Amino acid sequence: MSFLNGDLLLGAHFSISGGLHNAFHEAETHDCSVMQIFTKNAMNWRERELSAREIRKFDAERERTGIRIIAAHASYLINIAGNEAEKITQSMAALKQELMRCDQLGLPLLVLHPGSHMDEGISAGIQRTVDRLNQLFSEIPENRTRLLLETTAGQGTGIGHTFEQLAAVMDGIADPHRIGVCMDTCHIFAAGYDISTSRGYRETMSKFSDVIGMEKLYLIHLNDSKRESGSRVDRHAHIGEGEIGINAFKWIINDFRFATIPKIIETPKKKNFKNADRINLQRLRDLRYD
Repeated sequence: MSFLNGDLLLGAHFSISGGLHNAFHEAETHDCSVMQIFTKNAMNWRERELSAREIRKFDAERERTGIRIIAAHASYLINIAGNEAEKITQSMAALKQELMRCDQLGLPLLVLHPGSHMDEGISAGIQRTVDRLNQLFSEIPENRTRLLLETTAGQGTGIGHTFEQLAAVMDGIADPHRIGVCMDTCHIFAAGYDISTSRGYRETMSKFSDVIGMEKLYLIHLNDSKRESGSRVDRHAHIGEGEIGINAFKWIINDFRFATIPKIIETPKKKNFKNADRINLQRLRDLRYD
């Protein structure tokens, strides 16, 4: 099939209601060349095993649509930076299963929120994250899915709201090929990286390049922000209708450094009872320079 603006790696997070393979239909009807999904219910600990039939149907839809860059997002309950024994055990088991399902489905990327240090300090949270990821990676050495640490807004005791924090985690990973970064525009803006101005955008991307490295960026979440820069509040808004504004998204869409980086929207699904994904995706496509 041919995609609208097919060379623009743009998509959305789509539902797996009715089966994992159904997300391809949603992506196709929205003219997307990439997409993001959950591989299970993200709001409970209940695990799921993929059947051979599910995997075959998923593979068949990928072949039919030609959508080959597919990211998964890990459960929101996972916290490998924490200090509660039961939650640590649950989180480690859940993340392992997430990676294994992704590998079964041939998904190259899995997005993870780095977690919360639970009032024991950033350094402690970072060290626990490093130790547990190294342990997990050693348990599934043949797994082919790259784990992406998502930039966070800095709410509560979460880690990952500065580029230095993410770099510290990545520097501690024994096998660097297992890890990468997902940059969320709403999150970095809320964390204090003001990309709404030309100068702020340039400085933010320069700092990311210096501290983490553009070669470690594998996915971008495109979301506007309902709250101001530095608020540390994670509230997504429609593209161009929040505090970030439309210009930052124009710069990202046309930034040659991001040409091969898939971009996913996680904006609200409805706007005035209309399909907001269509509106937001088209708004981004319209930002491309001729």
